[in-house]
This record gives sequence, structure tokens and C-alpha cells, in this order.
Amino acid sequence: MARVLRVSASGDDAWRSRPPSAGATAEQDLLRRIRTIHAASRGTYGAPRVHAELQAEGVAIAKKRVARLMQAAGITDVSRRRGIRTTRHNPADRPASDLVRRNFFVAAPSQLWVAGSEAERRRSRRTHHLHPHHGRLPVPGGRAGCLVVSADVKLTRVAG
Repeated sequence: MARVLRVSASGDDAWRSRPPSAGATAEQDLLRRIRTIHAASRGTYGAPRVHAELQAEGVAIAKKRVARLMQAAGITDVSRRRGIRTTRHNPADRPASDLVRRNFFVAAPSQLWVAGSEAERRRSRRTHHLHPHHGRLPVPGGRAGCLVVSADVKLTRVAG
């Protein structure tokens, strides 16, 4: 191994027999304490709460260091929040046919148009909400409407 790394055999032996550094030992002690706090919370605490517990104990440490150590050790929190289910899927329904065969490359404008609604964009989580009313736009008469967009793939312009 020393030959592959181009170091002397004595230098490799000295490195292997060297005790862990003070920083590495401190990180192992800190990680042990993080594991204890995480286990005491029955696995529900994430980095912010573990950080708060460590600070309450008088340990001076940055929140990002706690997050880094937890991520490196594979320690994660358990989220109690459930997502909002807006659509109920009916397994008997047949999926829509793929008319463009997932080919969105066109040579000229007005050959391929795509459409979507604000509700679809929210579900995919690729973009932020377009409106603070969560997809419902105020329309005359006090009712709420839904934003629908159609666009030319080549020009990337919105038609309406």
C-alpha cells in the first residue's frame, strides 16, 4: 500500500500507529452525545432540536456542525407531518395516452403545445406557488378559478 501511495513504509507505519487527533476524539464524543439525545427523543429530534439540547447543556457548537455530524452518521428525524392529499386516484381509471412519446424537441414553432394547471405544478413541487390563494384565483362574482396555461414548446411562450 505504501508503494501505491508513494510514501515510505516507515511513514505509513507511523501514521497507522498514531492515536486519533484531539479534534477527531472531540467529534466522536460529540457524536456519542448526539446519538444519546436522538435516542432519548425516540428518534424524533432533527438537527435544530438536537442543537438546542446541546446548547441547553452548555455545549458551544454550531447548528450546521450538528447537522453535518448527524448526516454523516445517518441519523435522521421522524416527521409527524402528513402531506395534504388533494387528489384521490381511482385504480380503475386508465392513464392518459402519451401522444408525443415524451419527445419534447421540435424543429419549428407551433408543432407542439403543452398545457398544465396550477394544481399540477403544485403537486410536482418543481415550482413555487403562483398565487397566495393556492391555485385559486379571484374571479368576478366572488368565486374562485383555477390557473390553466398552454405554451408552445419551441418558443416557450405562454398562450393563455
